[in-house]
Amino acid sequence: MSAEIIDGKKIAAEIRQRLKEEIAADTHEDLPVLAVVLVGENPASQIYVRNKKKAAEEIGMGCEVVEFAESIGENALLHSLEELNENPHINGIIVQQPLPSQINLQKVLEAILPEKDVDGFSPYNAGLLQIKDPSAIVAATPKAVLTLLQKQLGDLSGKHAVIIGRSNIVGKPLALLLLNHDCTVTIAHSKTKNLSALCQEADILVCATGKAKMVKKDWVKKGAVVIDVGINRLENGKLCGDVDFDEVQKHAAAITPVPGGVGPMTIAMLLENTWEAFKKQKNQEKTCHCGHHHDCCCHSHKSHE
Repeated sequence: MSAEIIDGKKIAAEIRQRLKEEIAADTHEDLPVLAVVLVGENPASQIYVRNKKKAAEEIGMGCEVVEFAESIGENALLHSLEELNENPHINGIIVQQPLPSQINLQKVLEAILPEKDVDGFSPYNAGLLQIKDPSAIVAATPKAVLTLLQKQLGDLSGKHAVIIGRSNIVGKPLALLLLNHDCTVTIAHSKTKNLSALCQEADILVCATGKAKMVKKDWVKKGAVVIDVGINRLENGKLCGDVDFDEVQKHAAAITPVPGGVGPMTIAMLLENTWEAFKKQKNQEKTCHCGHHHDCCCHSHKSHE
């Protein structure tokens, strides 16, 4: 029996439709606006940015693409981020990766106001996720994986999840998310011994390595749910994931395709993060945590001065 195909494209469309309806019904005069910072002319990055802009505009959300030359200095980029931080009409800021070598990525991530960090990569939001604070903005791809798993399995409590990949973008935040939903989590990586045997123990197997078709049928426990985060281009030009889909789909209970799985869900989660950030910021303009008007001393922007 073939695995059930987890249709990320369909689920993402449902989420975008919900967001479109909520934005249309909103009583604020302003619309939510996402700012996407693009440095250089990386072809893949340009495609990703175009897709994000198109998806945002389709749901009634503004999207400003701020482009810089590959040669921009670090200080100039940080200054531009500060201007976006201070712009009250910008609700979410993301910086498209990769960045050129003269730019320190960590400095860039730290420069974005936590409440506008809709990628969820800042140390502040990462820390909130660590302590299970519900106000954390969660990175879009891990949030996408969690949403797909909850749609497929419902309650995740007690499931053993194996994540192949330990990046700050996917592996680590996803591990925390799944722990927060009572999974038992194992993170595997390039130095893990007996990797295939470890994967065979997983009820949930998530692969985010960037190695085409690495996960084979004999790596997967019969009946497992497999989430393929990878996206790779083969010599023939076709896209594939980190999982050998044709093999594994005959063995797993459910699997995400590439393309059409995690990818469209990641963009949907980014839009959802921006919408949630917009609502929080508008509420914050009316009142801050001490109950006073927004121009009092504890307004969030002043706290970063």
